[in-house]
Amino acid sequence: MDKLAFLANLLSTIFMCGLIWMVQVVHYPLFAKVGDALFREYHADHNYLITLIVLPAMFIELGTAAYFVIDRPVNVSAPEVWIGLGLVILAWAATFFLSVPAHNQLASGFKLDAYNALVNTNWIRTFAWSARSVLVVWQVYKLF
Repeated sequence: MDKLAFLANLLSTIFMCGLIWMVQVVHYPLFAKVGDALFREYHADHNYLITLIVLPAMFIELGTAAYFVIDRPVNVSAPEVWIGLGLVILAWAATFFLSVPAHNQLASGFKLDAYNALVNTNWIRTFAWSARSVLVVWQVYKLF
């Protein structure tokens, strides 16, 4: 179970890191270029489709990070698992308390203030998943 959990944690974290950078650098900047006529439909499609991709990975990452607090892998320190879980919680908190409200405002049409809030606060999630990726890769390195 530990190897499977560790692998699931590694893959979900690396996946989320890559995805959040793509969203931050490519996808969100394109929101501003869609145009008013198509933005509502585009945004609704984005929310639906991105949720299908993101939510399973986020749950796997959260579950494995919490599991490691209870059953820590060999060669991984207690501070590492707590920092890892803290970074997952930070990403989730930024998602549900900052990104989701901004997306809710954008659901009725493009609003520059909501868009800027979304892009600017998404850096919190980008940082959290980037830091987790470094941490998890460090843990893998220590195992070899």
